Amino acid sequence: MKILLIHQNFPGQYKHLAPALVEQGHQVVALTCKVKEASTWKGVRIIPYEVKGASTKGIHPWLADFETKLLRGTSCYRGAMALKNQGFEPDVICAHHGWGESLFLKDVWPNARLGLYCELYHLATQPFMNFDPEFPSKNPEADRLRIRMKNLNNRLHQEIMDAGLSPTRFQASTFPAEWQDRITVAHDGVDTDLVVPNPNASLLVHKDVTLTRGDEVITFINRNLEPYRGYHIFMRALPDILKRRPNAHVVLIGGDEVSYGAKAPNGQSWKQIFIDEVRGRIPTPHWQRVHFLGRVPYEVYLSMLQVSRAHVYLTYPFVLSWSLLEAMSAECAVLASGVEPVREVVTEDENGWMVDFFDKQALVDRLCALLDDDATRKRLGANARAFVRENYDLRAKCLPQHLDWVQNLSQLDPRPVLD
Repeated sequence: MKILLIHQNFPGQYKHLAPALVEQGHQVVALTCKVKEASTWKGVRIIPYEVKGASTKGIHPWLADFETKLLRGTSCYRGAMALKNQGFEPDVICAHHGWGESLFLKDVWPNARLGLYCELYHLATQPFMNFDPEFPSKNPEADRLRIRMKNLNNRLHQEIMDAGLSPTRFQASTFPAEWQDRITVAHDGVDTDLVVPNPNASLLVHKDVTLTRGDEVITFINRNLEPYRGYHIFMRALPDILKRRPNAHVVLIGGDEVSYGAKAPNGQSWKQIFIDEVRGRIPTPHWQRVHFLGRVPYEVYLSMLQVSRAHVYLTYPFVLSWSLLEAMSAECAVLASGVEPVREVVTEDENGWMVDFFDKQALVDRLCALLDDDATRKRLGANARAFVRENYDLRAKCLPQHLDWVQNLSQLDPRPVLD
């Protein structure tokens, strides 16, 4: 079978699936704007395409988002046409459609089956909008209109999607009813043979400070440190945490940019805004026990999880972070916000503890209680790893589901493009 993969940050969610398809004997090609030169990776032929065009200055802000996706869609279309002219005819196309790249691929290959990675459908209702009263919508009466426009890319893809794949039930549930019978829930998977507890792990956080399992280490991870992932809540709890835990080190991983939600005002970073807010209440000796590592290589991230005594995970009701499941796989004792996507994987006092996202005092109190209770931490961590191995193991569970999904996709009658 000939399979085309589309992802602007290839391999992205196809990191494990793509090589596995090659191992099954399929011809796998990836089309991406991430690279400049053609290459081969684990048997996958990677073909670059160039994004051409620029966003229109002064365009209506509701349309600017779709224009960006349209530019990617038309650019990917040109790359696909070039591939077609070389004689490539895929049986199956798998695409992460979030950036618009796959908008016109059925026009190039109408007989191909299109399978989409359905990450999220934007909703204007609570708790998806205005979950956090600290950051209210600037124009709430127009939210439904703006979000409808934001879903243009989703809606156009719905017409041509033959099958969808969503990593969690929560994410799949955001899509309209007419999508549901075409979406399979199957997580990307956790490599539980790699993400393991390690009693000998160590983490260099400063030239003079290396942390081990013998230290009281509190960990917090975001791709970028921002309100969508509860960074502001955690930072406001930090003065009390440091005061009540005089031997604790707090280690944070995350960048200074924005992955989700609004940018910080006045060209600032959310990271610095909340450092500035709490720094005056943290004595310098305490602050020296706070370590911002920024973005780090995967092996450093893994060591951080392995030395963690308690791992805090906070999020709005949104896409579930891979880091939570990997923390559970590493046998971290997890304290998480009790929102719907978290409750899909964390059961209170079985494989983790939960708190209300906004309850800073409960976060401090429960974190301290967890740090004081060795037996509970050990029980929660062991149960967390067992849960991930049973339900989210890459090789035993998730990768076979993805491979079956591709095979089933190939058997469908392709949906036609609607004029």
